[in-house]
Amino acid sequence: MDLIFSNRLKKLPPYLFAELDRLKAEAIREGRDVIDLGIGDPDLSTPQSVVEELSREAHKKENQYYPSNKGLPEFRQAISNWYARRFNVSLNPTTEILPLIGSKEGIAHLPLAFINRRDLALVPDPAYPVYRSGVVLAGGIPYSLPLLKESNFLPELNKIEKRIARKAKLLFLNYPNNPTTAIAPEEFLEEAVNFAKKYNIVVCYDNAYSEIAFNGYRPKSFLEIRGAKDVGVEFHSLSKTYNMTGWRIGWVCGNEKIISALAKIKSNIDSGIFLAVQRAGVAALCPKFRFGQPREIYERRKNILFEGLRRLGWSVEEPKATFYLWVSLPPKFKSSLEFSQTLLKERDIIVSPGVGFGSYGEGYFRIALTVSEERIKEAIKRVAGDG
Repeated sequence: MDLIFSNRLKKLPPYLFAELDRLKAEAIREGRDVIDLGIGDPDLSTPQSVVEELSREAHKKENQYYPSNKGLPEFRQAISNWYARRFNVSLNPTTEILPLIGSKEGIAHLPLAFINRRDLALVPDPAYPVYRSGVVLAGGIPYSLPLLKESNFLPELNKIEKRIARKAKLLFLNYPNNPTTAIAPEEFLEEAVNFAKKYNIVVCYDNAYSEIAFNGYRPKSFLEIRGAKDVGVEFHSLSKTYNMTGWRIGWVCGNEKIISALAKIKSNIDSGIFLAVQRAGVAALCPKFRFGQPREIYERRKNILFEGLRRLGWSVEEPKATFYLWVSLPPKFKSSLEFSQTLLKERDIIVSPGVGFGSYGEGYFRIALTVSEERIKEAIKRVAGDG
């Protein structure tokens, strides 16, 4: 069959991790012991109380029908209560919160509500790839905002040309940041609100890593900033905070008109989240649950890896948040993809090439803290040539 693919499919950026996936599969088939530091998928277990709640609720007949597209009222109320406790942000659970089948789904679908053909969206580079692909699939044009070390991996909004800002419909932001691990000071968030108001731009703020932070640092919600709810929404998820990546449950909250627009898109695409999963989400968000233990585990892993790489002479900044390290390439390598392939071939270690997150990610690679302390120590030994 001679298939004719859509132009939007052809415009999606290449999947630069494909060759690494092939090499990983080949290494495993050969029986090699591969340490995967590339994937941002927690190795920790979902809290037992949440699993037990799912098991109980899955047996109930009333949870086995189509859910409401707006989400379970109890889940929306639990999200509202959590935001009030964690960020001192007030959210109307009926109009300002929309449950999602994971925040990725909502981020990818939001451009469909605002982007017309050839409209611009301001997308950080490097960044979580779905920001760019969501815009492309909606027919829009992603306009790259470089995240550079000299600007603390924050986009320089004041350097965006006026003609570009006037054409832009969306601005994607993500702090604590994947992949750079950067954090956003309050002054930057205030600047973003003012910028969005000036040019009538919708801010899409991805706050998936707000609970993974170290040394007493507590990331803010974008919605804590005065006027933020006038211009934007915040995406959040149970994936990283509660080790529930496979459960596919998250939410978007903030401006009710933006929420309503996305809800209309979703009502034509999906049928909502399994009710038992939403009820398990209520259990996860209850006031009794504390995230302290996972945070402490990631901090210990971060310390081991950071100190080990520094001893090897590698250029790496200690992250204040996320479960990643963003590391400069060793001097003899010019390509992050080449470096990642070499590390897998010669040391049986997988890391994510920076260029996979955008052209401005070249020169770096990302390491995930999603394996045990023992495996991290083994990875350091292998890199040093002692393993």
